[in-house]
Amino acid sequence: MLAIKHILFPIDFSERCCAAAPFVEAMANRFGAKITLMSVATPYWYAGGDPGVPMVIDMDEVADQLRQRLNHALTRELSAFEVDRVVDVGDPAEIITRFAHHEGVDLIMMPTHGYGPFRSFLLGSVTAKVLHDAQCPVWTAAHVEEHPVKDHVACRNVLCAVDGTPKAAPLIEWAAEFAKHNGAALRLVHVIGGIEGWPERQINQEFEEMMRKEARAVVERLQRGAGVEAPLCVVTGDVAGAVREEARRHGADLVVIGRGLLHETLGRLRTHSYGIIRQAPCPVISI
Repeated sequence: MLAIKHILFPIDFSERCCAAAPFVEAMANRFGAKITLMSVATPYWYAGGDPGVPMVIDMDEVADQLRQRLNHALTRELSAFEVDRVVDVGDPAEIITRFAHHEGVDLIMMPTHGYGPFRSFLLGSVTAKVLHDAQCPVWTAAHVEEHPVKDHVACRNVLCAVDGTPKAAPLIEWAAEFAKHNGAALRLVHVIGGIEGWPERQINQEFEEMMRKEARAVVERLQRGAGVEAPLCVVTGDVAGAVREEARRHGADLVVIGRGLLHETLGRLRTHSYGIIRQAPCPVISI
């Protein structure tokens, strides 16, 4: 049974993190979850009086200052919830994932942190490490400060992107239960990747349709095994781009994907997790 009772919200006080607060508030409200706000200070050094001799900053003082700032962060926005506030020093991704594991966190919520004109191609290093190492679902949003993304807070439509591996069955179950809990409509999408790059002589409409039918049969079999009824779209093309277009076409407020361990071979979709997260027009939960 789906249970989200503890949400971890790492913040760095940036505009992006603050813009994610309404999503955290909505998620905690839907599931009656408590929230842990976490801020992590990374140790750093500066050049001291003697040339070439680095001096470490007093990290206890940095942590105290950070704690004071965290204690006053989002107090109004999260006033209706049980909120713990945690400050630590070290590698942010390592601390986030370790805390999530040891404290029974059910969902980590954090925006991505690609910046600049090419940010749609970037994924912040902390977010990437958390996605790789976390054992619980991770919520991300690439453009959370933009108004169209804020329109997705209500979460009326959920799109679940599935590959054809057995791992897709529990993913479909999770997405269906999440959608039901939120009173949202659920739709599935499966992408046959790479076809657009094949030489024209190697493929024709008849062959492409055969591939679609075979893929549909596989996913529908997984669907039946999961006991979930939902519309299914089978499309061809670049995986991340196709998921993005299906999310736009159907007005998805959330995309659910299988993350797995990125060094495992679990199907093409899982190798495209980062691309889907970067390009999605709405938040993504990776399981």
